[in-house]
Amino acid sequence: MKTNLLNTALDQLCTCTDLVSTKSALLLICAEFGTVKRLDVLLGSQGNTPQALCFLRMETSEQEQLVMRFLEVARFAGDLVIVVDMPAPVPTKHVQRRPALRSVANC
Repeated sequence: MKTNLLNTALDQLCTCTDLVSTKSALLLICAEFGTVKRLDVLLGSQGNTPQALCFLRMETSEQEQLVMRFLEVARFAGDLVIVVDMPAPVPTKHVQRRPALRSVANC
């Protein structure tokens, strides 16, 4: 992929509004550096800002080094960690909210 196409993919990543589109954009970007072995994308937040927490493994450490340099990300517990801020959802009036559910693992 040419540099301008990678920049376009990065722009696309910055406008992702859900986990599926975030994962698709990251797969597109990282595939340019080699084979993506694993990509897990989880929803998190910092304050009121929703974030996609992305944990990535490439096929080789050399490929991971290329991704780390290009995306300016670091490694945590063996994975490359990429945090993508997503737009906050627009609150809807008159919507009855269900109580928040918590996993036993989070207690």
